[in-house]
Amino acid sequence: MQDRMRPRLLLTVIGPGMLVAATGVGAGDLATGALAGSKLGVAVAWAVLLGAGLKFVLNEGLARWQLSTGTTILEGAIARFGRPLRLIVLTYIIAWTYFTGAALMSACGVAAHAIAPISEASVDKVLYGLLHSATALVLIRLGGFPLFERVMRLCIGVMFVTVLATAIALRPDWQTLASGVLLPTIPNRTGDGLRWTVALAGGVGGTLTILCYGYWIREAGRTRPSDLTTCRWDLASGYLMTATFGICMLIIGSRISVEGRSAELLVVLADELRGPLGPVGRWTFLIGGWGAVFSSMLGVWQSVPYLFADACLYQPGQAGAQDPARYRRYYRSFLLMTATVPVAGMFGTFEQIQMLYAVFGALFIPLLAVGLLYFNGAGGLVDTQARNSVLTTGLLLVAVGLFAAFGYFELYRKLFGN
Repeated sequence: MQDRMRPRLLLTVIGPGMLVAATGVGAGDLATGALAGSKLGVAVAWAVLLGAGLKFVLNEGLARWQLSTGTTILEGAIARFGRPLRLIVLTYIIAWTYFTGAALMSACGVAAHAIAPISEASVDKVLYGLLHSATALVLIRLGGFPLFERVMRLCIGVMFVTVLATAIALRPDWQTLASGVLLPTIPNRTGDGLRWTVALAGGVGGTLTILCYGYWIREAGRTRPSDLTTCRWDLASGYLMTATFGICMLIIGSRISVEGRSAELLVVLADELRGPLGPVGRWTFLIGGWGAVFSSMLGVWQSVPYLFADACLYQPGQAGAQDPARYRRYYRSFLLMTATVPVAGMFGTFEQIQMLYAVFGALFIPLLAVGLLYFNGAGGLVDTQARNSVLTTGLLLVAVGLFAAFGYFELYRKLFGN
């Protein structure tokens, strides 16, 4: 009996971390990893580990704040800075959700068309995008958190196994890969090497959805400071999975010719893989890519309405969901908006959607790192044992610099096209 309980207990411990990994890895991560691998090879595998490690530091800081204070970082920020911040946050959430929602619907539509085409690609993109959005809405609305968590585990299992199998089947040079992990180098750093290395490190693991970990650990019943160790193991497993996925995409990109952008790149990669791996390799990768983009959609649809409801309703000194019925109304209303309103963005070009998505995503992570330096600093906002250590402070400063550089390069590339 005890042996049978261990796998279930392990899934309980790593559940929210797995949700972070599933939500944070999407079409953008696939594209960035493959393109970086095509241009620089696996010599920059260390950058994937650096990016995932810094995202771990950010999320661990969020968990440390929440378990110490009993409030999410969003609630703490609203309590500290009041109505002006509330309005800024609401504006950002609404804009981010619109552009991200349109990008995710488009990505799901492109991936599904490649697997099971019905009509022209432009038509299927919209039809399949709507179908995936409606499916996510129904799963979340009717099944609640337990069903959401089970479906996400299935999606990330499909994504992880298929992409890992594809990378292994390409027979990479394991010695070169080990060198790329252990010995930091930047090929062609006087050309595009630096920009692609920063993009690889900065693009790992999501943006606004990092904040959603706090709501998932609440669902898992983690509310005490003593739960921090569990959260750390949980996050470590999630970001290890994220880093493994990123390195697999580097391997794949380094072994084939890669051109294209984001969701369309999934199809380009799959077609290129037909050469070395045959039709089975193509289908395997397509299914894994579909798992990546649909799990991202499902995670965003389920989690971001929490942020919206808190930004609207939280009052300092009160629980964010003190009126459960009102909180549910706000959550469900924004869930419905998330699943429907971004459809309008699908009729623009995918490149335009991705540009605006990149603009809103690139602004967030450096600000979050600065916020954690303040909220978990020596100012007395958290208990002494929950404050940033010297090492954590140093890593957060590195995160500010790295993700600010990532934001600069990403915005410059999207706005000026080089």
